[in-house]
Amino acid sequence: MTFQDYPMGNTSARRNLLAHIADSRSLVVFTGAGISTESGIPDYRGPGGIWKKFRPVTFQEFIASESGRRAYWERKFATDDLLRQARPNKGHLALAELVRSGRASCVITQNIDGLHQLSGIPEAQVIELHGNTTYAHCLSCQTRFTLDTLKIDFLNTGKSPLCDCGGFIKTATISFGQPMPDDAMRLAQEAALNCDLFLVVGSSLTVYPASGFPITAKQNGARLVIINRESTELDRLADFALHGEAGPILADLVANIDSPRDNRAS
Repeated sequence: MTFQDYPMGNTSARRNLLAHIADSRSLVVFTGAGISTESGIPDYRGPGGIWKKFRPVTFQEFIASESGRRAYWERKFATDDLLRQARPNKGHLALAELVRSGRASCVITQNIDGLHQLSGIPEAQVIELHGNTTYAHCLSCQTRFTLDTLKIDFLNTGKSPLCDCGGFIKTATISFGQPMPDDAMRLAQEAALNCDLFLVVGSSLTVYPASGFPITAKQNGARLVIINRESTELDRLADFALHGEAGPILADLVANIDSPRDNRAS
């Protein structure tokens, strides 16, 4: 069933949705760019998206040439201030409460902004399918680097950063053409197979293989709930598809779930 607008009011469908969330024993959350646009971070594909202003540098271009690596870091630092200023919104905080209360076991995210961790969700319970842009690492030895030092060196020298081992340094994100992270994909698959309610928030569900996880969960018997501004290709499979801003919807749902049960992680 699909609700074109939210709030739904005190309807039986809304009560059913709240009951399903309250009764879930293994709720998994899946988030996309739509939850972070309310924090001031533009999405990537929309009319005002980042890729409309900056053509993405593919992984192959990054590896192949110094000019490709310089272009990559120029684009990164051109958008870095916007990401650093962003703070978790009502949607992030509502999901953090679901995790804190033990209702949600983890958050699978396509986002790279680190806002789920800033909202209070432990890093171990955030599965980042596309990595994290708030720090960098060496592609060869995996040494971790802060962005501030890299930015100073880049602006002073105009050269892309290199690790002491000689490896290329890149933000800890997955670029076009770069293999998806095995550990994150495995953990997300396990979560989708073992949940009884799969909650999608702010994703158009068009990017594969990530968008296959809701299908996996549904085919394995879980209820599927989708919250997104626009309709998605998977609305037809969903038990509930709510169209509207993620923050207000999540805040309302979490505030109206029956009294939280004991934290199952304790």
